[in-house]
Amino acid sequence: MSWKPLFFIVALIFLSACSSPNVEQYSNNAPKLELSDFFNGDLVAHGIVLDRSGDLTRSFTVKLKGTWQGNKGKLEEWFIYNDGEKQERTWYLEKTAQGYNGTAQDVIGTAQGSSAGNALFWQYQLAIEYQGRTINVTLDDWMYLVDEQVLINKTDISKFGFKVGEVVLSIRKLN
Repeated sequence: MSWKPLFFIVALIFLSACSSPNVEQYSNNAPKLELSDFFNGDLVAHGIVLDRSGDLTRSFTVKLKGTWQGNKGKLEEWFIYNDGEKQERTWYLEKTAQGYNGTAQDVIGTAQGSSAGNALFWQYQLAIEYQGRTINVTLDDWMYLVDEQVLINKTDISKFGFKVGEVVLSIRKLN
């Protein structure tokens, strides 16, 4: 057997394993996720950070406050990690005809995503502190609305196309 067909088969398997699910597959799922409805008012989240092996590295709690005017929103986040570190992030969100865009102080460029049914997928680059220096990582961020009060967020973190970690959190509306 020639190496060319074998190489093609291995490449095809690798590429199919790396592909992300299409958000449209969730179009019939309810309840419908509208960021302006869910991320409006006070919320709280509890989450974990896993390394590339799936081992727990950190846990955290986040207080969130969302406000919207028309198709533009502001989402403020206050993180407290189990090691005492505190972090703040403010998202500026916009609903567009194609989905959602978002910016924040540590986001490189603009987060872009789309939603269907109870799900939203967006991808962006984030500058994070790692071992005393700042590095840029790519986040594949999936949100799933469980009910009107609870949303589950799963994020794969990658660098140079390789998964280096994962974040999982549950977000709950307080009002």
